[in-house]
Amino acid sequence: MFERLKKDVEVVFDRDPAAKSVVEVLINYPGLHAIWFHRLSHKLYLKEHYTLARFISQVGRFLTQVEIHPGATIGEGLFIDHGAGIVIGETAEIGNDVTLYQGVTLGGTGKEKGKRHPTIGNNVVISSGAKVLGSFKVGNNVKIGAGSVVLKEVPDNCTVVGIPGKIVVKDGIRIKNDAERIAKHQADLDHNCLPDPVDEMLCSLRGRLEALEKKVILLEEADDE
Repeated sequence: MFERLKKDVEVVFDRDPAAKSVVEVLINYPGLHAIWFHRLSHKLYLKEHYTLARFISQVGRFLTQVEIHPGATIGEGLFIDHGAGIVIGETAEIGNDVTLYQGVTLGGTGKEKGKRHPTIGNNVVISSGAKVLGSFKVGNNVKIGAGSVVLKEVPDNCTVVGIPGKIVVKDGIRIKNDAERIAKHQADLDHNCLPDPVDEMLCSLRGRLEALEKKVILLEEADDE
């Protein structure tokens, strides 16, 4: 148990430059507390003590502003930064070394029974306010931009931005037009350095308009002559 707690604290120091001391991390990091509440409630959930498990998870939610259903499966090395407003659904599965920022939702899209929440791979970063909705898989080494809404499966090594989420880089190669995303290693936390597909489309349209204007000017000059 102490080894696991030690690893939890090490994860915070590894990914949050604001962390100053072990005591500070143990006392003042609600994301860490939320994970500990979940471990207890999840064990009770697996033993079919559903009401008690939900009660403990709600106490954790009240204290941390992070709502993790006790049925969710969470791997090692999860880091929840700030944590306020995070929601993780019952059938969600989270791999190892995942980072979640405030306002993230791993939710479902309807009233269907069974698996209805996403499966998140390893080394994934999900930025502030992003929503991942549905029972699909988000692959390993994926980065999801702030405010994105992801509604379908994402392959490994991709960066997703926008509403609905679009893959803009894949395996380190920028995808033109409509698609894909970034290769990585460990926790790539530069979630502020993502392409903007809307801005790129507007720039493309502006370039085409300028080219058309030049052609019109040339045609008008030819008519005058």
